[in-house]
Amino acid sequence: MIQNHGVPVAVGQSSTPMPVHFAVAGRADITVPQEGAMAFPLRDVFDVPDLTNTHDDIVNGLGYRHEDGSEPLAPFTAQRIDYSLARLSHYTATLAEHFQNHVLFTNYQFYVEEFELFARAMLADKSSGYTAFVSPGNFALTEPDGEIPSLSKLPQMPTYHLKRADGSGITLVNIGVGPSNAKTATDHIAVLRPHAWLMVGHCAGLRNSQRLGDFVLAHAYLREDKVLDADLPIWVPIPPLAEIQIALEDAVADVTELEGYELKRIMRTGTVASLDNRNWELRDNSGPVQRLSQSRAIALDMESATIAANGFRFRVPYGTLLCVSDKPLHGELKLPGMASDFYTTQVGRHLLIGIRAMERLRDMPLERIHSRKLRSFDETAFL
Repeated sequence: MIQNHGVPVAVGQSSTPMPVHFAVAGRADITVPQEGAMAFPLRDVFDVPDLTNTHDDIVNGLGYRHEDGSEPLAPFTAQRIDYSLARLSHYTATLAEHFQNHVLFTNYQFYVEEFELFARAMLADKSSGYTAFVSPGNFALTEPDGEIPSLSKLPQMPTYHLKRADGSGITLVNIGVGPSNAKTATDHIAVLRPHAWLMVGHCAGLRNSQRLGDFVLAHAYLREDKVLDADLPIWVPIPPLAEIQIALEDAVADVTELEGYELKRIMRTGTVASLDNRNWELRDNSGPVQRLSQSRAIALDMESATIAANGFRFRVPYGTLLCVSDKPLHGELKLPGMASDFYTTQVGRHLLIGIRAMERLRDMPLERIHSRKLRSFDETAFL
């Protein structure tokens, strides 16, 4: 700041009190009692979280200013960051310190199993650069044949971290099905300022020429998830980011060993629609099907548009590579037994593509990844 702008910088004690919940967050030996556990309300003695300072006004571009009129330096207030760090531990059962700079989101547990196999192989290869594999409960595996204790109850969004010493490893979050979890996860991970996050999950193929197991690279999104409408109006376009798209396409080519027409035959690019209704097929087809056709959508899921839109909102580079697991418009529904071959053959390959794409992004200069497309007219000093 001093070198670039020639302004004085003062460092001192803040006038903003730190809520007791955040002051002891992460301390296993200290628990903040719930309301009613003591003879007096907690807020009468201690500072507690203040929602007036815990918000997304900065990233939402609402012209937030501090009380003295100064502009914010970063996308989030300190209270918002502390709140999200605590929420991350709750939802993922892992500490925020384990999160890596490259985050993969998936909507199926199958991908977690493949991720563990990949992690063990990387730990066996001392030249891989990966140092540990952390699972829910903060269990750290450093040897390829080590045992991972299982929790009696998994968290809402089980999260696994394949770590590197500099934080450039890969985190996998199983967000489950639905836009609500997708928003919750990205709302809180965003405060860690990752370099990229990608969605690698299953989708419904909407075109007759698609086959089960084909890939879909999203170039645009039809947002019918509804969870972000109040924060990011649906008229805001969510542009594809060239560096992410190229990394994903190259990763597909590397893993499948296909190129040219053969590569295009198994991977289509186009619009992905994300809906908030899992059983949209049961509605009158004249409604959703007509909108899907008018949008030229080629695939449908419930999470991708949410993750991409929140990436746009939070200035975190984003991308989507889905795998077709059913074709409801053509009678190929996801029913027991129909997709068993798909699950056994495609999940491992799909996850590996996501990992390879992240490794390509890791090798790029940061100024290339953090696209100017994500910046508004009046940005904070530190993104």
